[in-house]
Amino acid sequence: MAKPKHVPPNGWDRFSIVAEIHRQSMTLGELASRAGITIKTFSQVWTRANRKAETAIADFLVMKPAELWPERYPIRTTRILSSTNGTRLERRKADRSADSNCDLADREAA
Repeated sequence: MAKPKHVPPNGWDRFSIVAEIHRQSMTLGELASRAGITIKTFSQVWTRANRKAETAIADFLVMKPAELWPERYPIRTTRILSSTNGTRLERRKADRSADSNCDLADREAA
């Protein structure tokens, strides 16, 4: 559990992370069992975000998860909606109010 002595020139990828874990005499299976995660879930960290597995790997390498997976961090919680979605919603609301006005007029006429 020491900080890596060298950083790959092209940044950290799957193979350099695994190589560094193995250089420090650890396997992914042992690391998963220490973190309390199944090995299958732990191995999915390469294809999808798994915060608990990312944190376990980063803690073992004495790094921050953002250094290993810069494309996944910072965690974004806000989303920008498309303007086309807003206009559709406004149209639906307008259609509903127009229909309800027609229904009232039909009821009063009857």
